Amino acid sequence: MKFAPFDYVCTRSLAEVYDLIEARGPDARILAGGQSLLTTLALRLSEPSVLLDIGGLQELRFIEERNGAIHVGALTRHCELETSPLIAARLPLIAQAMPHVAHAAIRNRGTIGGSLSLADPAAELPACMLALDAAIVLASRDGERRVRAEAFFKGLYHTDARPGELLVRVEITPLEKEWRFHFAEFSRRRGDYAMVGLAAAARGPGRLPEELRLAFLGCGDRPVRAREAERVASGSASAPRAERYSALRRALEKDLEPQSDPNASSETRMHLAAVLADRAIEALSG
Repeated sequence: MKFAPFDYVCTRSLAEVYDLIEARGPDARILAGGQSLLTTLALRLSEPSVLLDIGGLQELRFIEERNGAIHVGALTRHCELETSPLIAARLPLIAQAMPHVAHAAIRNRGTIGGSLSLADPAAELPACMLALDAAIVLASRDGERRVRAEAFFKGLYHTDARPGELLVRVEITPLEKEWRFHFAEFSRRRGDYAMVGLAAAARGPGRLPEELRLAFLGCGDRPVRAREAERVASGSASAPRAERYSALRRALEKDLEPQSDPNASSETRMHLAAVLADRAIEALSG
């Protein structure tokens, strides 16, 4: 299928982007890496009147540490996250997740800002942002606004971004050295969308973590912190595997609302979520 007709503007500054967003309104779409947008255009699931190409705005492409936090520009590509020594050293959960994101060709073009703005509940980076309690920085002509990841993802392909705002960077304060991290997912083939995935972090020595974070992807209309499962898992880390799985399964039935689709039933997704949680507890309880 061919794209519907649209205008195209290669923007040269953020000020120009804000002007065009204001002038063209909700029919304007931002083009960054284009790995999701071009597919929706080809299928005519998206028919904007104008594409605003921000790919040349180098001020939005960086990974650096400032004032104790890691700042990642919205146009930073997945492959740059995957190979960054700073990400590997300070945000190892993201480093673990990146090889699971699609295929190398996609990671070479896709951007962190595009992934977070799309808010696909089956994507890896939104779950990582939730587990790390990241701040999403949105900017407009009026200035910047910071939104915690848990408040940013509002539903299926829906975020807290307001009209006229553009996601410009992510700010993540690294967790202390005693934290440990684990990322895993189930997909039919490597690089396919995950049926279920889990970004997990634990703090504290031994097999009973003092604090645990379990952020699931593919189990609802947004990434989900499984807080009941976190509570149950913290007290059952040393229990026999079968008993622990059963406890996690019961807890996850309160936390998650997985949907059925041609790839997996809701029942299958719930089972896989419990398996991932159980494996994460085992991996993090060193």
